[in-house]
Amino acid sequence: MRCPFGGPAILENDPFDVSGRPFPTRYWMACRHLHAAVSRVEADGGVRALEDDPAMASAITAAHEAHATLHEGHHIGGVADPRRVKCLHAQLAFALSTGGNAVGDWILARIDTPWPAVCCALQQEGAV
Repeated sequence: MRCPFGGPAILENDPFDVSGRPFPTRYWMACRHLHAAVSRVEADGGVRALEDDPAMASAITAAHEAHATLHEGHHIGGVADPRRVKCLHAQLAFALSTGGNAVGDWILARIDTPWPAVCCALQQEGAV
């Protein structure tokens, strides 16, 4: 998936590593700005807040089931319990890459600015 500026935002990995073992973290956040924004939500207790939100319980399970259906039976981020959230980055990367879901919407609602004013992939250190 690309950001609004055309830079890489989410990368999709192969379902298996070079040894043939399942690689459950299929989507990785490449946008440094988006990654930092999600990190702030996580640092503020976002994983626990999402898991503790009773309105999100079925959405978390549904996101894991959708991921498992698309990706060799694996849940988002390799989570064994589909009621749990391991990483908001993995949840949002999956949501953004597959057209969105309620978990991704929950995370995005807690981010001040999902996209930077200038593509972070095109910025050079210290230039902006």
